[in-house]
This record gives sequence, C-alpha cells and structure tokens, in this order.
Amino acid sequence: MGDGDAWPRIREAVLDADILILSTPIWLGHPSSVAQRVLERLNAEQSHTDDQGRPVTYGKVAGVCVVGNEDGAHHVSAELFQGLNDVGFTLPPNAVTYWVGEAMQGTDYQDLDATPDKTKETTDTLASNAAHLARALKQDVYQPS
Repeated sequence: MGDGDAWPRIREAVLDADILILSTPIWLGHPSSVAQRVLERLNAEQSHTDDQGRPVTYGKVAGVCVVGNEDGAHHVSAELFQGLNDVGFTLPPNAVTYWVGEAMQGTDYQDLDATPDKTKETTDTLASNAAHLARALKQDVYQPS
C-alpha cells in the first residue's frame, strides 16, 4: 500500500469482471505471497456492498490455476478456494487447472514445448464451467439476506 500500489487499478478490473482467475506457483507447498496478498486485499471488499446490501463480489465467479515443481496443487487450490469463497466468489465445478512437474527438478511450465493434454482438458473445463456459471448468475443474482 502507498505510492506505486497497483491494487486500486487491479481492484477496479476485478470488480468490472464477471470471472476472476487467480493463478499461483506452489511455494513451499502453499500459494505464493502475491496470491495471498490478493486474498487479503479482496477480504476488504466484504465491507463494500451493493444497493441491496450484498457484498460487491457476490455474483462473480472465480477459478484457480496452479503450477509448480512439487506436489501440492490440491492443497494450494483448497487454500485459494476457501479464501475466494469467504470473500463472496462462487466456484464452478472443476474450478482448478494445474500442472505440476516432477518434484525437485528444473522443468518449469513455461519451458514446456506444448501444454500437456490433461492440463489443456482441465483448463478448457474450467473455462467452460466458469463461463456457464457467470451467465447463470447474471440472469439470476443472489438474493439479499
């Protein structure tokens, strides 16, 4: 926070979007500190509501992408899912796509010649399910409590 903080611009983009995809590498078995910081910043949105008293993140869909050279994609996605749900995002079925290389090796996702078929398939499923859910929530928004 402070001079040069990009969050106000990022916040505006997140609130203008129907779908948020939060991507992270696996760091020591956990999401990166940047992904954690995004969740912390989004946590502040719980105090902002629309004209019917709903949090401004209600009706927005979230998904997760994880990459790394160690095990833990399910754990990392679970941490992010809980945080995103806590701040008001809705998660579609199959809300994660990931690629995890061989443990303690030097191959990074960005160094692959092509996206592995299974990763492509899960990414396509995430995109399709997120778009479907976002359309559904646009047509039938959550009721205020």
